[in-house]
Amino acid sequence: MANLTLNVTDAKGAKADTVEVPEEIFGYSKEEVAARVPLVHQVVIAQLAARRQGTHAVKNRARISGGGKKPWKQKGTGRARQGSIRAPQFAGGAVVHGPVPRDYSQRTPKKMKAAALRYVLSDRNNAGRIHVVDLGVAENPSTKTAKAALAAVAGERFTTVVVSRDNINEWLSVRNLSYVHVLFADQLNTYDVVTAEDVVFTKEGLDAFLNKTEEA
Repeated sequence: MANLTLNVTDAKGAKADTVEVPEEIFGYSKEEVAARVPLVHQVVIAQLAARRQGTHAVKNRARISGGGKKPWKQKGTGRARQGSIRAPQFAGGAVVHGPVPRDYSQRTPKKMKAAALRYVLSDRNNAGRIHVVDLGVAENPSTKTAKAALAAVAGERFTTVVVSRDNINEWLSVRNLSYVHVLFADQLNTYDVVTAEDVVFTKEGLDAFLNKTEEA
């Protein structure tokens, strides 16, 4: 597959440069993306499942104190036989079939995760929602400057911003914006693209992401 060309906008929203990106990451057609929706769905569900702690638990009869003696004798009372006041039918008794600690994580091969990310990035690019922006904060962090640069391409739509670990000022500049979810290039994942209306790469962030993709 060939390369695609994306515009690089400056802090004022004007075209400052262009950059080539691989078509195999950003260039799948709408029909190809639509055919891979089940794959994307499976990867997103696996990501959400992996976030669950799974520490929920209830007490069964063995874990509740008391109840060692029969509440009344076996026969002669006219009532149903009972062995413990900690049985589930008694107030303060155990819980039947309640949740127990478990691991919710699902096995998701690396190739599946990489493929799902490519398809959702292509989907955003097909919609014109992939941007490469120079935030203008290379030397000193400035939320005001970064906000203006983002507003020029995405307004205040919910945006995932991808930055490089080598330029911490970009991360510092956008982290407090309520409609921005900022990630380092090696953290970009399917869920954070799916939930974002726009995806903004800084120039260094895009380079770091592409280098990581080549190494994988």
